[in-house]
Amino acid sequence: MNANKYYATLQKFPPAEPEQVISRKVQEMLNRSFEKNYTRGVLASIYGFIDLTTLDSLDTKDTVYQMVEKVNTFEGTPNLPNVAAICTYPVFVETVKLFLQTKDVKIASVAAGFPSSQTFPEIKIAETAMAVMAGADEIDVALNLGCFMEDAYEEIADELAEIKDSCRGATLKVILETGALVTPENIRRAAILSMYSGADFIKTSTGKGYPGATPEAFYTICRTVGKYRDLTGNKVGVKVSGGIRTAEDAVRYYTIAEQLLGKEWLHKDLFRFGASGLTEDIQLSMKKGIDARITTA
Repeated sequence: MNANKYYATLQKFPPAEPEQVISRKVQEMLNRSFEKNYTRGVLASIYGFIDLTTLDSLDTKDTVYQMVEKVNTFEGTPNLPNVAAICTYPVFVETVKLFLQTKDVKIASVAAGFPSSQTFPEIKIAETAMAVMAGADEIDVALNLGCFMEDAYEEIADELAEIKDSCRGATLKVILETGALVTPENIRRAAILSMYSGADFIKTSTGKGYPGATPEAFYTICRTVGKYRDLTGNKVGVKVSGGIRTAEDAVRYYTIAEQLLGKEWLHKDLFRFGASGLTEDIQLSMKKGIDARITTA
């Protein structure tokens, strides 16, 4: 996709809404539907949307194995599905593949110079291909924010397209780093660029160095993804990450996705959470009496 095509495409999308308008609309959505969605059924669905993740400098094969074993032994737990995926650094993909026994859980890997994307394009492409060869079903990469801030859209688009090609059929999640982009207009443009360059998912944040997801940033992403569906007929998934720790947090994002994208997005093929700590809070919240607001619906 060349630069001229990108700028022409950008004009097909409505402009970003002002921050005050977004904040008001988000609050209206939550006032209207949060309580209705705060149910055991919704929490169970959200649990099945989680990418269980470890991206620590102290990760070892043993610690990754222990995380995989938790997923293996979770299989068949009453009232809750298993997580959607296990996400690690590329060097641990082989370990996950070796020990993962649960067939419905995907293997995900960050790649392409995560989290900054500040390395040579050839390395990004090679790292992505090597992660897929090792067994990754899904690849999470960060948008090159340096190029984005210089309006080098053609360079970004070409790079993402090559990374997508190196995925060889694996799902590509592109991380916008909304805490660094800051403005709704930047988020909108980054999402459009990523989708037209091959992204299968748009993800909010890396969780490394910048503020994580906010309901307002997620609103802009969902609004843009919905318009992309209207224009192309293609559905791109959304992933929330960075700072989501409680069941209440998750239901807020679930509600925004439901209101802007519809129930067709409310499954793990199109909606994910990068929030490993969320698993424990949902399990606690699902226990009878832990929170009187939870209904049995």
